This record gives sequence, C-alpha cells and structure tokens, in this order.
Amino acid sequence: MQTLSEPYGIGKLGKGGLTMKDRAHDTAMAELFQEDAGFATQYLNDVLAQGDQADLLIALRQMAQAFGGVPKIAEIAHLNPTQLYRTLSPAGNPELRSLTAVLHAMGLRLAVAPLAPA
Repeated sequence: MQTLSEPYGIGKLGKGGLTMKDRAHDTAMAELFQEDAGFATQYLNDVLAQGDQADLLIALRQMAQAFGGVPKIAEIAHLNPTQLYRTLSPAGNPELRSLTAVLHAMGLRLAVAPLAPA
C-alpha cells in the first residue's frame, strides 16, 4: 500500500529549490496542505482512521498554519485564540463542537464512514 508521504518524500524540491530536509517539518507540511487540498483531506482522513489523538492534533496544528495560523482559524471559527492554542496542544482534548468549527474554518467537515471489512 502506498503511503501519503511517498509522493512528497524527503528531498522533494519545494519553493526556492529547497528540499523538505531544509525546512521545519511543520512548515513543509503546511506548504503541502496549501498546495494540495486533496492531500490535506486524505491526510486527515488517514490520521482519523488510525485513531491517534496526538497525531490528529499535530495535523490540525499544521493545517491551521497552512490556513493562515491559529488566530485566523480561531476568528473564522468564532473561538478564543488562546483556547484554540490549548486545544491543539499535545495535551489538548478538543470537544466535537471545537473540532467541527476548526474544520469548517478550513473548508472541511467531519464525516462518518463504514469500516472496511476485515
């Protein structure tokens, strides 16, 4: 099975000819999310499928950076920026209301799908 990182592997030329190794990981991921909304959607779906909340919070922080930063997302989502920083922190525990508001601010939504048969 191909992973999402394969097409964007280490060494991929980015803006200005820099490779992903030359930039912070969060910055590189934010750029990928900005460049390819389909990738961003699939990445979040894969993270949700894995069920690791810490990975979800990392992905949401990276996506917030891609969509203008936490203050902008908080404004669009009608959330307190300080509280949103806490919510997306490694110790965060977002409520469904906050999660859906953040996703909506990014032009995304949460959906339910059946599990694939084993």
